[in-house]
Amino acid sequence: MNQIELQGRSFAGSSVKNYGVVELGDVVYTKSPLKKNPFGIVKVNRNKAGIVSTLYAIYKPQTTLYSPIIDYYFQSDCRVNNYLKPLVNKGAKNDMKVKNVDVLKGNVTIPSEIDEQRTIVGLLNKLDKLIAATQDKIDALEQAKKALLQRLFDQSWRFKGYSDPWEKRKLGELAEFINGRAYKQDELLASGKYPVLRVGNFYTNDKWYYSNLELPEKYYAEEGDLLYTWSATFGPHIWIGPKVIYHYHIWKVALKNIFEKDFALQFFEADRVRLLNSTNGSTMIHVTKKDMESKGILLPDVYEQRTIGDLLKRVDHLIAATQSRLSSLELLKKYLLQDLFI
Repeated sequence: MNQIELQGRSFAGSSVKNYGVVELGDVVYTKSPLKKNPFGIVKVNRNKAGIVSTLYAIYKPQTTLYSPIIDYYFQSDCRVNNYLKPLVNKGAKNDMKVKNVDVLKGNVTIPSEIDEQRTIVGLLNKLDKLIAATQDKIDALEQAKKALLQRLFDQSWRFKGYSDPWEKRKLGELAEFINGRAYKQDELLASGKYPVLRVGNFYTNDKWYYSNLELPEKYYAEEGDLLYTWSATFGPHIWIGPKVIYHYHIWKVALKNIFEKDFALQFFEADRVRLLNSTNGSTMIHVTKKDMESKGILLPDVYEQRTIGDLLKRVDHLIAATQSRLSSLELLKKYLLQDLFI
C-alpha cells in the first residue's frame, strides 16, 4: 500500500522493528484520518507483499472470502465511513483508537458463494482496466495536442501548399478585449432573465446567478463567442450556452476579419501553455489587458489559419468525446458499486 499516494505523505518512522507484513489479499485498515475518510480507509493488498507501520491493522481473509470484493465494497466513501464511525475514538495524536476485534464485528453485504464474489470482482476489474485505458488515451491525446501546438506555432511543421512567411503583428491590432460588467452582490439574483457567467462556471462552480438588467450589447456573450478568463484560472473558451451577461473577470474577444476564430482559440491555448510552463504550472495567474494587447503574434494568411484551426479543433473534439466516454464509465462504476452491494 503506497501511503504517500493514498494519504499525501509518509508516516513511516526511522525503525521498522514493529512493522507488520502484508501479504497478497490481506485486508488493511489505515487508522489515520483523511478529509474524505475521517475514520480511516479500508483497502485490500492486490499487489506484492510489503510491510506497514503500526498505524495499519492487517486482517487475514478466511477461505470463504475472495478479499478483492472487500476492496470494491469499501470504495464507497459513505460505506466505509458509516462502517467505521461507530468504532472510532480519536487519540491525542489524531490516530484511531480502534480495537481490531471491534472492527471485525461489523457486517458487510456480499454474496456468500465465493464464485459469485469472483464474478463481481472480475466484472469490476474489467471496468477498472477500461477506465484506466480511457484515461491513458486522454493523456496521450493531450500530449499530442501540446506537441501539435508547439510545432505548428513555431512553424517547424507546416501543411503542404503553404510557404508564405508569417506576418508579425500585435494582438491589439487583431482583436478587441472587452471587459465584462462588475456586479455588486445585491445585483446577483437567484433567478432572472439573463444568467451571469463567472470564471468559476467554466471550471468547477455549477451555481449560477441571474440579472434582469438591460445592458449595452457588448456586455452580452452568445453561443460561438470567443471568451477569455483572465483572473485566477485563465484561458480561452468558445461559449456554447445561451445568451449570458459575462462577469468583469472575463473578456469577450472581438476579432478582426484577418484573425480566424479557431486559429485565435488555439493561439491563446498555446500561449496559456507557455505561461503555465514559465510559472511551474500554477493556474493562479492574472493576465492584464495591456500585456495581452501588446503580445506579439506571427500570423499566417487566413487560409493557413483555417487549416491549422480545423486540425486542432478536430483533436479537441476527440479529447472531449474520450473525456465524455470516461465520465460515462466512471458513472457506470458508481452505479454498479451501489447496486451490487445493497
